[in-house]
Amino acid sequence: MDKKKYYISTAIAYTSSKPHIGNTYEIVLADAIARYKRLEGYDVYLQTGTDEHGEKIQQKALEKGVTPQEYVDEQAGIIKDIWDIMNTSYDRFVRTTDKKHEEVVQHIFKKMYDQGDIYKSEYKGLYCVPCESFWTESQLVDGKCPDCGREVVEKSEEAYFFRLSKYQDQLVEYIESHPDFIQPESRKNEMLNNFIKPGLQDLCVSRTSFDWGIPVDFDPKHVVYVWLDALTNYITNIGYDVESQTEEFNYKWPADLHLIGKDIIRFHTIYWPCFLFSLGIPLPKKVFGHPWLIMTDGKMSKSKGNIVYADDLVNEFGVDAVRYYFLSQIPFASDGFYSKELLIDAINSDLVNNLGNLVNRTISMSHKYFNGIVENTNVIEDVDNELKSTLTALHTSVTGKMDDLRVGEALGLIFDALKRANKYIDETTPWILAKDETKQDRLKTVLYNLLESIRICSVYLQAFIPETSEKIFSQLNTKVTDFGSTESFGNLENNIQLNEPIHLFDRIDVEK
Repeated sequence: MDKKKYYISTAIAYTSSKPHIGNTYEIVLADAIARYKRLEGYDVYLQTGTDEHGEKIQQKALEKGVTPQEYVDEQAGIIKDIWDIMNTSYDRFVRTTDKKHEEVVQHIFKKMYDQGDIYKSEYKGLYCVPCESFWTESQLVDGKCPDCGREVVEKSEEAYFFRLSKYQDQLVEYIESHPDFIQPESRKNEMLNNFIKPGLQDLCVSRTSFDWGIPVDFDPKHVVYVWLDALTNYITNIGYDVESQTEEFNYKWPADLHLIGKDIIRFHTIYWPCFLFSLGIPLPKKVFGHPWLIMTDGKMSKSKGNIVYADDLVNEFGVDAVRYYFLSQIPFASDGFYSKELLIDAINSDLVNNLGNLVNRTISMSHKYFNGIVENTNVIEDVDNELKSTLTALHTSVTGKMDDLRVGEALGLIFDALKRANKYIDETTPWILAKDETKQDRLKTVLYNLLESIRICSVYLQAFIPETSEKIFSQLNTKVTDFGSTESFGNLENNIQLNEPIHLFDRIDVEK
């Protein structure tokens, strides 16, 4: 392979309910990173999918009067549809009810058991059904589950346990010697100081109180419990098996990035690394616990009636407007907020006033003054230099932000450059140049500079708002859309004929 590979995964979505915009944010974020890496020339593999076993699923299926398999088939279809509506470019959509995954999980369980990393005992504890998690008394918050705030119930049952404690020192050493492994930094400190160093308890990895799960093949009254089943999806779906690794696995693993919500970082940076230590395979290069998208009136919940779904927003505002909002409004390490007012404001100010206005004005002027023929006559003035340097600086600055997973900041730099181009229109006053016969070559250069600025920004925007980029390239009638063409200014073809201007985004009337 000539290209460098880049394997990025999202967490797999739990099939208990339709994903809201907070869940959907993750796949859009992953997609923007994956598309950007493809632009850079990487051989990208983006994996997403669904987590389909567990007691909660069995209960939901019972309530609906269907089998668990029928229930998860329907839910997985709903989730996949939303990922598709959001125009996400995943390479594989995996499901934990796939027969191959189930088979490999059984092999992994047996291998860990045979080498003494899994043993049988009895579990007594406080259990939260929605989170499928056991808790100790001291971990509860006001007597309730620390993750979701619901009631817990006392349970005891025979179970198999994974020797998490055996790998504690190895895990601490690994995290401390790989400073980029957990991002952002605050999550790393939280994992080390609050969870790992105080002492790891062995982990319950099988259950007998329900049967909707992967059976432990040598002890069939047990089913493999959620985390050993769910987390291993990152390797079972790319050709890992206990005795034999495929070429695909050897090429793709280790993953370059696990992109997950901050609420499940514990499982991905404690349980998952210890499972991999046990299997003797390398750890993923980076786990990024992204912040949440929360409502301006607090967390989304059924009881508040404030749950918002991405497909509804897309029907109202269009896919790229929703993608833009998700990607631009959520900071790197702190939660972002959603309200309809904030979304409308971002559409009107950034997509309509800044981007749409620039593209429409520039292409309209080119048609009005030169019948849409683009010609760079190179009549350069000092005012051009700042515009050009702003545009060529993006190659390094945007890539730097994307490498640091600061996706919102990367998008901000592109929109700052668009603002700079709008300012350039005011500085050069093309409508005044148009009235002066002697300034026609200067006017051609000004319009060329604007069109080239739009083209460069649109190359980057392919990662974030791909449909809009396509529409802009179509208006520019350009074939130069590759990443390398943004390193220098002046790669838009000379003497091309622009297509007619089209509206990219419609202004939204807030009153309506």
